[in-house]
Amino acid sequence: MRKYRMLPTRAIRNAVILYILTILAGIAGFMVIEHYRLIDAFFMTVITISTVGFREVSPLSDAGKIFTSLLIIFSLGTLAYVGSNLVSFIFDGEFINNLKIIRVIRRVEKLRNHVIVCGFGRNGEQVCLELASHGKPFVIIEKRDNVIERIRQHPDFLYVKGDAIHEDVLEQAGIRHATALVATTPSDADNVFVVLTARSLNPHLRIISRASEPNSDSKLKRAGATNVIMPERIGGLRMAKLVIQPDVVEFVEHLIGQKSHEAGLQEVSCRFLAERWKGKKLKDLQAENHTGTIVVGIRNAEGLYLTSPSGDFMLRSDIHLFVLGTHDQVVALQRILHS
Repeated sequence: MRKYRMLPTRAIRNAVILYILTILAGIAGFMVIEHYRLIDAFFMTVITISTVGFREVSPLSDAGKIFTSLLIIFSLGTLAYVGSNLVSFIFDGEFINNLKIIRVIRRVEKLRNHVIVCGFGRNGEQVCLELASHGKPFVIIEKRDNVIERIRQHPDFLYVKGDAIHEDVLEQAGIRHATALVATTPSDADNVFVVLTARSLNPHLRIISRASEPNSDSKLKRAGATNVIMPERIGGLRMAKLVIQPDVVEFVEHLIGQKSHEAGLQEVSCRFLAERWKGKKLKDLQAENHTGTIVVGIRNAEGLYLTSPSGDFMLRSDIHLFVLGTHDQVVALQRILHS
C-alpha cells in the first residue's frame, strides 16, 4: 500500500516557489549589477529581504540602490502573501482536515477482513449503517467533496477520497485484505469498471453490485460480480409481498435483522469442516448439537437452496448451513463443525 504524507495546498506551494524565485532573482541581480561574488550576492539578498539593517558588502551604485529598493518592496509583498496563506491554511481548518485524513489512512492500513463500500449515496449509506450496527469493519470510497463532508458527520466511518475504478484507490482502501466489496454507484458503467478492477486485484473477493438497468445484470456477472442487486425490483417485490403475505415478510426481516444477543437467522460455512464430520449426515450433527441452534436450510455445492433439509443430507465442506440462533449459539455450532 502506498505511503502518504501531508502536503501543503497549492496556494502555499506557489507562495514558497515565489519566495525562492525572489531569492534567486536577488542573487542574480547583485552579481550582474554590482559584480558581487556568489556568497556576497547571497548575503546581500538575505539581509535585504529580511530587512535586518546589516551593512552592505560594498557601497552600492545608483543602479544597485534602485535594484535593492525594488527587491525590498517585492520581497515584502512576497512575505505577506506567504504569511497570509500559511495563516489561512492553519486557521481555516484545512490543516486540521489534513491531519484527520492522515489518521484515517493509517487506520485503513490496519484493516483486515473488512468490507469496501464504493459510493455513499442512499444505498451506500444504508449499507454502511447496517454494517456498523453488526460491528463489521468497512471503509468507504467516495470522490465527491460534499458527500465526504456528510461522511465526516459519522466519526467512526473510515473513508478514502477517490474514484473506485482506479487500482491505486482500491489499494489504498485495502482491497487485498478485504473480504467483500459493495458497488453502489448510480452508474452501471462505473459499477462494471469497479467490479472488473476489484476482481483482478482480489480473485477471492465477494462482490455485490447495484444495477439500475435490467440488461446490466448479466454484464456485471460476467465482469466478476458475485451478486447483483436491483433496488427498484426488490422494492417492488417487497411491496407486493407485503400485500400478499405481510406477516411472513415482516417475520423473515425480523429474523435477519436481529442483534447478536437475540435469536436470528445466520449463515454458517462448512468450508473448514473437521475430518470427523465429512461423510456424516445432518442427523449425526443434530445428535451432538446441544447449542440450541436449528438448521432450517442448506445451500449445496451447486448453489441450490434446500429448505427443511432431511437428516440424511450428507455434510460436505462446500455447503452452507442456515441456522436459527443467537450469535453465541452459532459460534458454539461452528466450534463443533470445525473441531
